[in-house]
Amino acid sequence: MEASNRWTTWWRRDRQQDRQVTGGDAATRLDLLLGAVRAGFPLAPAAHPAGHRCSCDRVGCPAPAQHPLSFAWQSQATTDPEQLARWLSRDPQANFITATGRTHDVLDVPAEAGTLALERLDELGIGGPVAVVGEDRYLFFTATRGTPADEDEWWTSALDSTPDTMSEHPGLRWHCRGSYTLLPPAALLDGTQVRWVRGPEQPLPDPLRVLDVLTDACTEVGAVAEEQWLIG
Repeated sequence: MEASNRWTTWWRRDRQQDRQVTGGDAATRLDLLLGAVRAGFPLAPAAHPAGHRCSCDRVGCPAPAQHPLSFAWQSQATTDPEQLARWLSRDPQANFITATGRTHDVLDVPAEAGTLALERLDELGIGGPVAVVGEDRYLFFTATRGTPADEDEWWTSALDSTPDTMSEHPGLRWHCRGSYTLLPPAALLDGTQVRWVRGPEQPLPDPLRVLDVLTDACTEVGAVAEEQWLIG
């Protein structure tokens, strides 16, 4: 608690240096990121908008402001608030990704299906954190299936998505081992934001219960991949 107070004081003192950050002022942004850390979501720094380009300066960046800064993001990802403070001190505008398949998975669907699914999940009393990525995608955070005690018990799905295969899943994507998603609050290149609809303090639901609702919603709005998804 003492350490947390120390760097929260530092952050509030320096927030006037850059108030154009996602999620309001810098203190509000810090509180949102700390909420994810407290929920056990491992974070790593990501690129952010720099004018009309990605801060990584890569020519033709395929995912501007939506990718980790380091190829070692899987080993970097942490729930240590002190490390979060160090990253923010170096780059106050940095977006953050959360590594999936450790404490949580993320089911990622087009916005039209996500809106429909959220209403149905509420009717069923199924909670859980939910975020939106601009006007394009909904992110449903669930418990993970990716860390069984017995490695042989881990099962794969045709929906499993990694950074290199996301274009293969235009409908429903399942981010688990080896994948990540942007974490609110984050800024996108077109000026839109990644923001929470329901925050990370929500208990993580069973992924299969959420999956049932999401697959039905995707089918109804025509947001399905070319191949039928299979488990096993």
